[in-house]
Amino acid sequence: MPGAKPHSATTPMLTSIATVSISGTLSEKLQAIAAAGFQGVEIFENDFLAFDAPARAVGRMVRDAGLNITLFQPFRDFEGLPEPQRSRAFERAERKFDLMQELGTELMLVCSNISPLALGGIDRAAADFHELGERAARRGLRVGYEALAWGRHINDHRDAWEIVRRAAHPNIGLILDSFHTLARRIDPNSIRAIPKDKIFIVQLADAPRIDMDLLYWSRHFRNMPGQGDLPVLDFMRAVAATGYDGVLSLEIFNDQFRGGSPRMIAMDGRRSLVALMDQVRRQEPGIAIAVPEMPDRIAVQGVEFIEFAASETEAASLAGLFRSLGFRQAGQHKSKNVAWWRQGEINLVINTEPEGFAHAAYLLHGTAVCDIGLSVEDAAATLARARQLGAGIFEQAVAPGELAIPAIRGVGGGLLHFLDRKSDLARVWEIEFTPVADDSQAEAAGLTRIDHVAQTMPHDEMLTWILFYTSLFATRKTPPVDIVDPAGLVRSQVIENADGSLRLTLNGAENDRTLAGHFLAERFGSAVQHLAFASDDIFATAAALSRNGFKPLPLSPNYYDDLEARFGLEPDLLARLRAANILYDRDEAGEYFQLYSPNFGGGFFFEIIQRRGYAGYGAPNAPFRIAAQKRHLAPATAL
Repeated sequence: MPGAKPHSATTPMLTSIATVSISGTLSEKLQAIAAAGFQGVEIFENDFLAFDAPARAVGRMVRDAGLNITLFQPFRDFEGLPEPQRSRAFERAERKFDLMQELGTELMLVCSNISPLALGGIDRAAADFHELGERAARRGLRVGYEALAWGRHINDHRDAWEIVRRAAHPNIGLILDSFHTLARRIDPNSIRAIPKDKIFIVQLADAPRIDMDLLYWSRHFRNMPGQGDLPVLDFMRAVAATGYDGVLSLEIFNDQFRGGSPRMIAMDGRRSLVALMDQVRRQEPGIAIAVPEMPDRIAVQGVEFIEFAASETEAASLAGLFRSLGFRQAGQHKSKNVAWWRQGEINLVINTEPEGFAHAAYLLHGTAVCDIGLSVEDAAATLARARQLGAGIFEQAVAPGELAIPAIRGVGGGLLHFLDRKSDLARVWEIEFTPVADDSQAEAAGLTRIDHVAQTMPHDEMLTWILFYTSLFATRKTPPVDIVDPAGLVRSQVIENADGSLRLTLNGAENDRTLAGHFLAERFGSAVQHLAFASDDIFATAAALSRNGFKPLPLSPNYYDDLEARFGLEPDLLARLRAANILYDRDEAGEYFQLYSPNFGGGFFFEIIQRRGYAGYGAPNAPFRIAAQKRHLAPATAL
C-alpha cells in the first residue's frame, strides 16, 4: 500500500477523550479523565454550555487538572451554504474562535454539512475552507474537517480529504474518526496515502455490528476500541502507516456510559488505547508513536485452581459437596487453614483463614469463589502487561515457605493469580501443601478439567470486563447471547482462547429478580456463580455421582417430551437423559450434555458437561435450567 516509510524517531503517545464520552458534571469528568492518565480532553460544546463558569475559568480548570484541551467541537453545517446562510456561518465561526481563545485551545472540529440547504461541490466546499483557514490563521487557530457517515454531500473521509487538499491552507486539516469510516465499510487502507501533517487529530470508537440508521447507531451504541465488532485495529494501522504522531482521542456516544461510573469508563478508555496501540506496534513496524513497552497478550494454558473463602462451618458443607462430586482432599497448607481438593486436573481450595484477603472476601460475600489461579506462559510477563493496562496489582505478606505468586484484582474485587511452568510456581502444591490421605468412601466421578468459569455481574459492567480479559490475554469474545429468565433477560458473552483451555462466560444481570440478579444481591457484588467441570462420559459420571449421594437438579418432565420432538432422539438415549436429569443440545458441530447441582448458598452451583465436537455453552437449555433452579430456591426466596 502507498504510504509513509517507517520512522526512526518516535513521539510519546498522547491520549485524549471527549467529555461527551463519560457521565457527570464537567468538573467530575475532568477529574476522572485526569485520574485515568489521559493527557488531553476534547471539550464537547454542550458540556461547556451546561457548565456555570466562563470559558477562561473552564480552561484554567482543565489545566489545573493537568490536562490540555485538544479539541473544541462540534461546529456544524458550515461548508457549501448559499447566501445569506454562508455569511452567517462565518459569523458563527468567528464567535467560536473567540470562545476557543478564552478556553485556551487551538483546534476546532467542523463536521460535514447535513443541512438540506447545503449545496454540493468539492470546489465550493474547498473555497469555504480556504477562507475559514485564513480567518483561523489570523488568530493562531486551526480547523479540522470530519466526514460524518450521514453527511448530506460528504460522508467519506476520502472526499473530506480531497476538500482539505484543494483548500490548500496550512491551518485546515483532516480529522479522522474510526466510526465514520468503518460504519460505512470504507477501506481504511485509503488513509495510508494521506500526508501525516494534514491529519490534525484521530478520533477512535468501536461499536457492535448492528444494521440500523447510521446516526442512531453512532449516537447510542459506540464503545471503546476492543469492546465492539469494528476493525479498529486495521483503521489505526493505516493511520500509523502515514507517520502520524499526534493525539489519539476517544469520542464515545453510549447510553450506558452516560449513566456509568466516570472513573471506570475513563479507565476503560485509557486501557483500550494502550492495548490497541500495542497491537498496532506489533503489526505496523516503525510507527511514529512511542507506545508503552509491554509483553504481548498472554497465552493461558488453563485454570490452575479455584479458591473458595468460607467459615469453618460452611467449609464442612462445601467439603461434603466436593466429596459427592468425587473430589478427595489432596493436601493441607503447611501454615494456613487452607485445604486442597483434587480430581483429574481440577484443583479446588477452601480457605478458612481468620485473617487476610480470603477472610475479608468471606465477610463481604459469604462462602464464594474469591480467587482464580491461571496457568500462563509467563507469570511475570502477565503481571507486567497487567500493570501497563492499569489493572489493580494485589500484594500481601508472604510467610516463610510460601511462594510470591503474582496477582491482580479482577471481577467483583476477586483475585487472579498467575502461575507458570518456568519457575517454582509450577511446584506450588508440593512447596506449600502437605499431602493428606483422604480415607473418604467417595468415588472419583471422571471429572477431568474445568471446562468454563461463569462470572455474574451487573450488565453495565460487562464491557469493562470484556475489555479487561481480551486486552490482557490472548483470547477472543464470541457473539453475545440473550439468556431468557422468567423475570427478565440476562446478557451473556464468552471470552475464550483458541484451544478452549480458558473459557469464561460473563453474564450481565439487568435486575435482581433474575437468578443472576438474585445471586448478585445475595453475594453483594459480582462473583463466580458457577463452575463447569468436563467429563468424557457423562452417563458414567452421573452413575458415580449417584453412588456418592449427589442429588442432581431435577428438571421438568415437559423438557424431555419437547427434547424428543425437537431432535428425534433414540428412545434409549432419551430415557437415560431423563433418568439422570441430563440436558441435551446439538448443533452442526456435535452434541452437548449438561448436568447441574442444586444451588449452594445464595445461588452458586456446579455444572458437569460433556462435549462431542460442540463448541457452544448450551444456551438453548438455559431457560429450563433457570426455571428448575428457581423451583429449588422457593419458597425460601420469592423470585
